[in-house]
Parts: sequence; C-alpha cells; structure tokens
Amino acid sequence: MRKDTGMHDQTDVTPGSPRIRFWRAGNQGPRVLLVMGFGMRGDLWRPQIEGLKDQHQVAWLDNRGIGESETGSRRSWTMRDMAEDVFRVMDALDWPSAHLVGVSMGGMIVQETTLLDQRRVQTLSLIATHEGGVGGWFPTPEGFRRFLQVNLLPDERRFEALQRLLYPASYLETCDRAQLQERMQAQVGRRAERSTLLAQLGAVLRHRTGPRLGQVRVPTLVVKPEQDILIHPRHSDRLRRRIPHARMLELPGAGHGAVFQCRDEINDELRRHFQEGESIAPPTHARLG
Repeated sequence: MRKDTGMHDQTDVTPGSPRIRFWRAGNQGPRVLLVMGFGMRGDLWRPQIEGLKDQHQVAWLDNRGIGESETGSRRSWTMRDMAEDVFRVMDALDWPSAHLVGVSMGGMIVQETTLLDQRRVQTLSLIATHEGGVGGWFPTPEGFRRFLQVNLLPDERRFEALQRLLYPASYLETCDRAQLQERMQAQVGRRAERSTLLAQLGAVLRHRTGPRLGQVRVPTLVVKPEQDILIHPRHSDRLRRRIPHARMLELPGAGHGAVFQCRDEINDELRRHFQEGESIAPPTHARLG
C-alpha cells in the first residue's frame, strides 16, 4: 500500500528483487518519470518535482543500491538492468507509458529504457549525458579530479568538492552557498556503498547506445550545459545528431548540476516538450535493444 510521506508525496516499492523505492506527487496531467544520476538520491529532482507536480503526475525513484532501494543479490549490473527497473516502477504505478527524463547516468538509463520498448515512452529528455562507447566518458582533468574527491574524500570535504564538480565558479560566487550546502546535505545524504558505486561505474563504462539511437522515434529533448566539466558538452551535440529530429536546449552558463542551477529554464522547456509529445501517438514497434 502506498504511504503518504507527510510532504504530500506518496511512496511505495516495486515487488520482486531488488525492491526499488519510488515516490509520486501530483494527481492530474501527463505522467512524468524522473531518473537521477550516479550515486545520487532521486529526491535531487526536487526543483523539477515542485515545478511540475501541479499540472503533471510526477514520479521518481532511488536507483538500485541507492537510498531506500535494494541492491539485490548481484554484485554488478548493466544499464539495461536499471532500465528494466524503470519499467518495474511504471508497472507498479500502473502507467502504460510516461514522459522519461534522465540526467547524467539517469540519461543513459532512459536511453536504454526507450530502446527496450518505445511504446511505453511518450517523450525522452536527456540532460547532461552521453551515448557511451569509445570515448564515451572522458571528463576534463578538473572534472575527473573532483569526481574522485566526491567519492573518496570524507564527508566534511565531500560537499565542497561536489559543489565544484556540479557548478561553475561564476555561479558559486553569486549563489547562496549556505542554501546550496543545506540542499546537498539534505538530499545527497549518506554516501552510497562502495560496491554500489563500483557497480554503477561499471554500467556507465559499458554503456553504449550510439549505434542504436537512430532507431529512436519518440520526441527527444537534449539539454546541454555548456560549462559541464564532468560530461563534456560535445556529447550533447552527438546525441542530437544521432537521434532523429531531436532538439536542443543550450544552457551557456550551466554546469553538470543544471537541474538545480537552471531549474526554471529546464522546467519551462520540459513543460513544452511534454505538451507537444502528448499529441503524438507512440511508435507501434516494441523492443529494439
């Protein structure tokens, strides 16, 4: 039975193993499922949840091994495994289809989800992500250094490194750092288990959708943060070229943490994208992966 969390969000878990914890907010409008990135709780989507829930049914999840979701018996898994978890959440919600939105590793997951069964995807939104394959994930030297710090340093130094990884210096100089620190502590919370981080990293390094993306027929939005030091902005350009009729939202001053830094611009574009996609019939063919 779904429970009310006290924040007007309903929460439940999927049946079977591993059990995936998911939440839902909003009671009307298009169905939207948000998939978060590497090592992060689903609640980091809060700027989008709050921005969309009045006119949309919004769901989000903790990926396997993260937060309140189980790891399962396997020590390693693939992007396809996490894509199947997305379908399991949709099944538990009784959603035949949804608008899928993914950021970073979440963008890789929803690429794979779409390629598995396009009939269940109304639109696809890919934020700060890549197609994988040869040369798929090579952050800048600064990005690689900050990534290691975030995952290896003790907590008292971790949040500073995370801020420097996600946001350009120009943004950090002008934003409310205390508010940003509070958000990170509340929503990033306890570091994921090392085994989970290694399993996710393995899935990222094996991720490869590029040769198949030409088969995607659902309306696709690619969001390109142009100051991203973790996933180079050129990967957004490659995604737009690979996916037929994909369109781009460029964010010149944004870093990898664009969903928070540029929440208003992203939310506005997502609303337009969902509205346009509601009028388009889903592809009739099924599994492509």
